Amino acid sequence: MPTEDSPGLNAVHWQGCTDVYDFLDRIRLRPGAWLSGGSLRDLQSLLIGYQVALGVHSSDELCDFWHGGPFSQWLGTRLGGASPLGWSEDIERNTPEDSTPFDEFFLLLDAYRCDGSRAPAKAAAMTRLPGIEYMVNTFVTLFWRKRLLVQATERLEERGFRVIRLGAGRWNTERDVHRAMATALDFPDYYGHNLDALNDCLGDVACYGGYDDAPEGAGLALVFSDYDRFAATCPRAAQVVLDIVAGRARQAAVLRRRLICLVQSNDPQIRFEPVGAMPVLWNNDEALDSRRC
Repeated sequence: MPTEDSPGLNAVHWQGCTDVYDFLDRIRLRPGAWLSGGSLRDLQSLLIGYQVALGVHSSDELCDFWHGGPFSQWLGTRLGGASPLGWSEDIERNTPEDSTPFDEFFLLLDAYRCDGSRAPAKAAAMTRLPGIEYMVNTFVTLFWRKRLLVQATERLEERGFRVIRLGAGRWNTERDVHRAMATALDFPDYYGHNLDALNDCLGDVACYGGYDDAPEGAGLALVFSDYDRFAATCPRAAQVVLDIVAGRARQAAVLRRRLICLVQSNDPQIRFEPVGAMPVLWNNDEALDSRRC
């Protein structure tokens, strides 16, 4: 509910919202229009969707409400601990009997916004989800122009990703893939050099960290160049390798880790079957066929 200390509660129409706080003010005033029964978990899901949309559209707006983000950290300090289920669970567990989780959230939100001890620089650094543009609709993103691939990988490195570059144009057999992957990711000596073994070892890297203990930072990006040449020579293996990467990327995401795959093809019309139950899509700059001419 609004309080005397609520900062700037002059809510605008949702289409005129300029940031996440305008959006929250709309929800505060008309919770029934946005949330089923005033569920705080539904509100948390809405804000996760808001954060993902910011990443998809490359917006620099600050949004502190993703799991483990600035609001979660602030709340954990205030409550003396945090739940792995997120800030909605923390608030629900600590709601007084004479209040509701929904009302408590907005009281805490007002306190959070008024707390001058928060470090804006840290909040800004943590608010974005690095690499989210390559995880929303697919874990395997296609590139035609190598210039765009280089720009994408440089951006990922700047945002803390560990980038592994693999020249697939030199792979003439399936065994070449395994040699390259085993070397690049420091697979153990017992690696079986087959697709099942690749699935197992890549799962370890994606979900638990590299065998070489190299710092991963924001996540791991596998970057394949000239993949069309490998796909022409070993079509089944080329499809299965991408399927393995996508499947392990999905598993990693469940564990709040990030694995993405960027694939460059000299054939602008190359197509792959869905991988990891998701399509293989072109990057935003080349999504239309007309842009790959």
